[in-house]
Amino acid sequence: MPFEQHFEKSYPKDAQSVYQAALKVTEKMEGKLVSASPETFRLEARFPKVIFNKTLGERTQLSCEIRPAGEACQVVIDAFPLDAVERKLMFGASPGVTKTVVTWFVAHLEHTLGLASQ
Repeated sequence: MPFEQHFEKSYPKDAQSVYQAALKVTEKMEGKLVSASPETFRLEARFPKVIFNKTLGERTQLSCEIRPAGEACQVVIDAFPLDAVERKLMFGASPGVTKTVVTWFVAHLEHTLGLASQ
């Protein structure tokens, strides 16, 4: 199972709305913003080992880029596990942790946008 996760999906919402929703989801999941660029609709966040009172194997870094496409947009998410001092974890990661964080992020993003998960 790859440690890194990649996700892409189009949404029928404008980029600004999706970006604002992504910021809300990051806060709800207790993520810490590493960088945020409202002009380019891009954010990077680090998520703790415990999210929604569930203990995961390690921390996760997630980047989310929203690409405008007319009245819709494309969301591109990349994520990878972090070690205890927040460096990229190259081996020994618990299986499925990063995928779980990405899945939760997408589910909460779609819920915040008022879209049913597909």
